[in-house]
Amino acid sequence: MELLRFTTAGSVDDGKSTLIGRLLYDTKSIFEDQLEAVERESRARRYEQVNLALLTDGLRAEREQGITIDVAYRYFATTKRKFVIADTPGHVQYTRNMVTGASTANLALILVDARNGVVEQSRRHAVLSSLLHVPHLVLCVNKMDLVDYDQGRFEEIREDFESFCTRLDVEDLTAIPISALNGDNVVSRSQTMDWYDGPSLLHHLENLYIGSDRNLIDPRFPVQYVLRPQRAEFHDYRGYAGQVASGVFQVGDEVLALPSGLSSTIVAIDSLGQSVQEAFPPMSAAIRLADDLDISRGDMLCRVHNRPTAGQDLDAMVAWLAETPMRVGGKYVIKHTSRTGRALVGGLHYRLDVNSLHRDLEATTLGLNEIGRVSLRATVPLFYDEYRRNRTTGCFVLVEEATNNTVGAGMIVEKTG
Repeated sequence: MELLRFTTAGSVDDGKSTLIGRLLYDTKSIFEDQLEAVERESRARRYEQVNLALLTDGLRAEREQGITIDVAYRYFATTKRKFVIADTPGHVQYTRNMVTGASTANLALILVDARNGVVEQSRRHAVLSSLLHVPHLVLCVNKMDLVDYDQGRFEEIREDFESFCTRLDVEDLTAIPISALNGDNVVSRSQTMDWYDGPSLLHHLENLYIGSDRNLIDPRFPVQYVLRPQRAEFHDYRGYAGQVASGVFQVGDEVLALPSGLSSTIVAIDSLGQSVQEAFPPMSAAIRLADDLDISRGDMLCRVHNRPTAGQDLDAMVAWLAETPMRVGGKYVIKHTSRTGRALVGGLHYRLDVNSLHRDLEATTLGLNEIGRVSLRATVPLFYDEYRRNRTTGCFVLVEEATNNTVGAGMIVEKTG
């Protein structure tokens, strides 16, 4: 079954956790003991009805404050598709958590309270989704029950949000009026909003076409490990193991190994203990070549006439994830695909205000949750594509060497000048 990853985002108390709880509850994706525990907790807190948000707000601080702090991942499946949900926080100070949840998502659900309309955090999450090139956006206008299911209010919010998104790189946007608390238009169509002729949220998630989201044009295979079994019957086995980042690799293809520049032909592809004729993202596989080339972890296989950019100088949009500010001239460990090296921050072009899209050209540093365009120089050549073309080979993380903390998440952009 096909897997769809999606993230929820929005302002505080817009109902993200309640929406996920409703999806899990109405699709019968929770165990009886989980439901009983939530019912007990709801009674103990004297809620008028079962608080489905408790299914995802797992931290004690989250339950006490009634907010989401950490990224909570939940899994469920229907007869049509499997789903991984990343429930991300709405507070400004947890922007880095939203970046984490959206980095691998096919779709972002941006919730808006029908009473409040589009607010600063709604725009912030739309900008972040655009920067992270999440292919599909769904605007969920929640709490429609609190505005008497008014069509005019829904249309007003939809037009406001669509107008803002014209300034962003948004490829696909869908707006759905819902009530997560009552289940209107979440799993099934609502009878109270007969003016809405679109799909329910679950129907949209089940039937959204995501086949074109993956890059199947540019074959990229970062090598993670060289397989050399020690058993006698496999004495001549040499396989290069990893996960296909993009494109399609087939038996018989001529491939190029970077950084050596040597080429060979694929003679076999193994995956999950059996031989296959082709490998495509996000398959994990072991590729065997006709020639014994000097290939190790961090190298990359690609096509002879379709190569990634190889270089040590990068321009990237960097989201800063640490309390210690990024400094120009700072040195960090850079992890890109399966390759690791060190990188020097050469310059900060501008800091981006994700609320107004204003570029602060005078900025000299990036603080926690801030995003800016940065120049980096790595100590080793990296094999990359632009992030907008290939999310897997276009991203990297920066790590503080002394603490081993991940401090930055980068998205490679085209160099200018």
